[in-house]
Amino acid sequence: MSILLSLFLKMSAFSLIAFGGVNALLPSLLNLSVYQEHWIDLQTFADYFAIAQAAPGPNFMTVTLIGWHIYGVLGGLIATIAISWPSSILVYHLQRLFLRMKDEHKKKSIQYAAAALAIGLVLSSAWQIALQINHSYAAYALTLITIGVTVFTRWHPLYLIGFGAVLGVLGLV
Repeated sequence: MSILLSLFLKMSAFSLIAFGGVNALLPSLLNLSVYQEHWIDLQTFADYFAIAQAAPGPNFMTVTLIGWHIYGVLGGLIATIAISWPSSILVYHLQRLFLRMKDEHKKKSIQYAAAALAIGLVLSSAWQIALQINHSYAAYALTLITIGVTVFTRWHPLYLIGFGAVLGVLGLV
């Protein structure tokens, strides 16, 4: 099977389980692209994830960058289409079904359940990625401090990004 067809089929399948966005399936994407297919290495994955998070726009840019790495512009385009089309069609039809529902209690229950599922998947994904990318006690400490500051304060995330960048420049993480 050609690499472009493989990329298209695997990213299309991921699209159907990306409940909560691409960030919810990052550990699976990491496993596929780094360990199974060997498309990229772990550091490149971390770099692409950081670029995708820093850039404005949709959070599936990590997938686009992986596709670009594999096969240039055409690979990036195919990966982007593949990660978008199945879930877009599914959401379109689910939204139509949801809007036809008359029972407001059921609608609220579905909304709360979907929100809880998405949040849980994204948090689980973030934790799994942190476990795979952190390679020192300082990196784990930075991760835990960032979680604590995020949960217990109203600091803007740019302060945390700046703090992490300073630690990185100093060679502490």
